[in-house]
Amino acid sequence: MMIGETVKDIDVHIPRDAYDTGKDMPTFNVYLTVIVRDSKGNIIKVHRQRSHSPTTNFIALILPVNYYSTTGSSITITGLAGATYNYQPTFSTSGYDIAYPNSASNYPSYLIEIDVGNGKQSNPLTATNLAAPIANGSGSGQLIYGAPTIPSNIIVSGSSAYFYISQTFNNQSGGTVNITEVGIITQVQVASPHANSSTNFGQLLVWYDIISPAISVPNGGSVTIYYTFTVNP
Repeated sequence: MMIGETVKDIDVHIPRDAYDTGKDMPTFNVYLTVIVRDSKGNIIKVHRQRSHSPTTNFIALILPVNYYSTTGSSITITGLAGATYNYQPTFSTSGYDIAYPNSASNYPSYLIEIDVGNGKQSNPLTATNLAAPIANGSGSGQLIYGAPTIPSNIIVSGSSAYFYISQTFNNQSGGTVNITEVGIITQVQVASPHANSSTNFGQLLVWYDIISPAISVPNGGSVTIYYTFTVNP
């Protein structure tokens, strides 16, 4: 399958009717949206940027099993605390893979939360934790973490389809708290159902973004962060 510029690079005439009109290049994009409110609930800032920073952990987890089985490769997964795990999914009945369906009795993997911090890293691809995570709480420099929210279904609008992850953070620290980095944290287990065993990778950073300039959350205020994953936006 060829899309985008690769089609145009073919050194022959391509009839226009070979294209799906208006959809020459299917696109996938991720957007990071930040909405800040003051102590009265008034919106005082809206920030939106294109997000483009899946981590090595994320890429390893979404590669198809046939990549690993064909190349014989394995990849190192690194948790938030720095522990490392060898990951090599397989078609074998005794192999270790991410279980599906994702239920409590079937070694579940799931979204933990969106994390925020006040540091930054030069290479988001290799990030395994935020540089300076902001703690969950009401002490100085802290934010109170709400629960993450995701829609129950993929949302379709015209030719676009998307889903989002959102989370609200409240500032009861007594002062302004600045945010310069954001990441998505998941809990991942790989399992061998036939062997009735699993390996728990624990919490993993799978997406990471730097925000510049910093987002300032006033005391008594809140910030809601949205990650929107969309096809044909």
